[in-house]
Amino acid sequence: MLQKLTLLFPLWMILLCATALIWPEWFVFLNQGSIVVLILAFVMLCMGLTLTFDDFRRIARMPKAVAIGFAVQYSIMPFLAYSIAYTLNLPDYFAVGLILVGCCPGGTASNLVTYIAKADVALSVVMTVCSTLAAVVLTPLLTQLFAGALVPVDSWLLFKQTLQVVILPVVLGILLNRWVPRLVQSVMPIAPLLSVLGVCVICAIVFAAHAESILSHGAELILAAALLHGSGFLVGYRLAKLLGFHPQTARTISIEVGMQNSGLAIVLAKQVFPMLLLTPVVGAVSALMHSLIGSLLAVFWRIRITP
Repeated sequence: MLQKLTLLFPLWMILLCATALIWPEWFVFLNQGSIVVLILAFVMLCMGLTLTFDDFRRIARMPKAVAIGFAVQYSIMPFLAYSIAYTLNLPDYFAVGLILVGCCPGGTASNLVTYIAKADVALSVVMTVCSTLAAVVLTPLLTQLFAGALVPVDSWLLFKQTLQVVILPVVLGILLNRWVPRLVQSVMPIAPLLSVLGVCVICAIVFAAHAESILSHGAELILAAALLHGSGFLVGYRLAKLLGFHPQTARTISIEVGMQNSGLAIVLAKQVFPMLLLTPVVGAVSALMHSLIGSLLAVFWRIRITP
């Protein structure tokens, strides 16, 4: 039952975000202090609980696939985000948000979507871990490179925030898995569902806080996010196929590239760009779009390969 509820991730995202737009007062009170940061840290902790030191040893057995996904994640996606923002002539506050999404690591939900698509979950986990660990350096640097011309970017603050809300919770989760495996095993059945709900709640909080702006600029933001993530899925898959990877591996790379850690983008936007009040909105719309596109692709692939 828990697994089935987890697989309904896109449904929970749509329901919570729609609820936040209709009745924003249900969520807006959470948009204060460090609540959103704590929720994301909890999500990353849950991801860390699923990992062991053996997962990192897998990198040595699949370096080419990991390297390709990593390279596309941190080169094509930031460039696409900048190009789409420029082409659509997005206001600076939306452009920075889209660029920040493009510079973030693979999303925590990518492992779930990979599972639905019957792709390589182990490879997805390794790729997510690699891009997440590298985010502490690459996300600030790439954001500075692509968004620095639009607004001042505090790279050091971005670095510290990424370290606090990503690396520390993941490392803590891995250590708990190592030190108290029985306790971790007892909570593991519900951890994926809690992670999914955590990401959905973060997006709902942002939707509620900026309901009027989202209703006014929704079409523009949906188009930008759909172009970014749709292009990510397509480029990741076509490049993997072009390089001769197995279809299962190509699906995994596609999902990993197309799905960004939008929850991280929301938190970083709130913490690093407080003067740009609408910047976190892009991350929320992005999470909704890549969840929908990824889930539809996963279901298509699953049906296509099912006898």
